[in-house]
Amino acid sequence: MDYMTVQVITPNGICYDHHAYFILLSTVDGELGLLPNMIPTIASLKIDELKVRRIDDEKHVDWISVNGGIAEVRDNLVTIVADSAERDRDIDVTRAERAKRRAESELQEAEIKRDVDAAKRAEVALHRALNRLRVSGHR
Repeated sequence: MDYMTVQVITPNGICYDHHAYFILLSTVDGELGLLPNMIPTIASLKIDELKVRRIDDEKHVDWISVNGGIAEVRDNLVTIVADSAERDRDIDVTRAERAKRRAESELQEAEIKRDVDAAKRAEVALHRALNRLRVSGHR
């Protein structure tokens, strides 16, 4: 088989399901490029973008914002299970910008109050918003 099936699954169901020649994802240990006929692999994902080079056209690339999760590769099926994920075309940029501003404000407030837990939550929220904005830029 010269391609893989890619499925991105969230608690809301399957948000992406296509065939691909190549997938690039960011794991907690670094970037991982996937090609057809890879050995079985399981990896923890970071909050980052997922790049999928589709089989219908060499230049057709889908970008997906993934907020952490797990990737499993087996028998040319790549399954990504994440808390949330959005394709570039589905990202509401205005909403992502509001989330970014809100997270920046919460981070600043947490730093003033020296609230380490609130600062960590705000940093994660900021990272997610920035990731969504970066992915939306691929449209």
